[in-house]
Amino acid sequence: MKDFQFHRPSSVAEAVALLKARPDAKLLSGGQSLIPVLKLDLAEPSDLISLAGIGELRDIRVDGDRIVIGALVTHDAVHRSPEVQQHIPALATLAGTIGDAQVRNRGTLGGSVAHADPAADYPAALLALGATIATDRRKIAADDFFTGLFETALERDEVVVAVHFPIPKRAAYAKFSHRASKYALVGVMVVDTGHNVRVAVTGAGPKVFRHANIEGILERDFAVDALAAASTPPDELNGDLEASAEYRAHLITVMARRAVQACL
Repeated sequence: MKDFQFHRPSSVAEAVALLKARPDAKLLSGGQSLIPVLKLDLAEPSDLISLAGIGELRDIRVDGDRIVIGALVTHDAVHRSPEVQQHIPALATLAGTIGDAQVRNRGTLGGSVAHADPAADYPAALLALGATIATDRRKIAADDFFTGLFETALERDEVVVAVHFPIPKRAAYAKFSHRASKYALVGVMVVDTGHNVRVAVTGAGPKVFRHANIEGILERDFAVDALAAASTPPDELNGDLEASAEYRAHLITVMARRAVQACL
């Protein structure tokens, strides 16, 4: 790990100003993604800008037909939140499956979203629920946010401040976890918004994606047995020592069936 300057701003505006003035700076949220990267010398920032002192980013609130969760809210806080448990229990369940207790108590929603790991759990929730990512300067629809492998629509000096989650009619998340890391080999979030069905898959490809075939099937018949007709071409899926692309394609249908069953 290389030397760096450490900053602890007390406001989002101060954090943005530091980012603008230091092109090689990195934001530090819970550190569960960034610190391992630094230890491996995969990043060498000149400055670390900690968001830990910005209290306004730790709020969870119900705002009409949405739940708004601040960027610094930890996975454990999402999991235990009475508001999330009441209005989007699937999101509370998802947060409770992330990593282990240590990771859940330090890792944050904003950090995970901005890091955009292709096997992380939150991206599936954002995409399936049709969430909106609020930054210091704009709002970005989840459909437009995740652009590639560890890539998002964020500008270099842009800070995620909150995520707005629409409250669905029903939703569920099912995951087949990596044995050690608990990341998703395949995770599937199924959401019935009351108007349409959205299905997002994480862990299977180079980025989270919606599954149009399964969405179409469930919009016609929201039932487990209907997914017998589901199919996922393995051509663009990940294949590695843990699971081949063909096995991941199979797991997508299996996890989708489990998620639908949990909705019923």
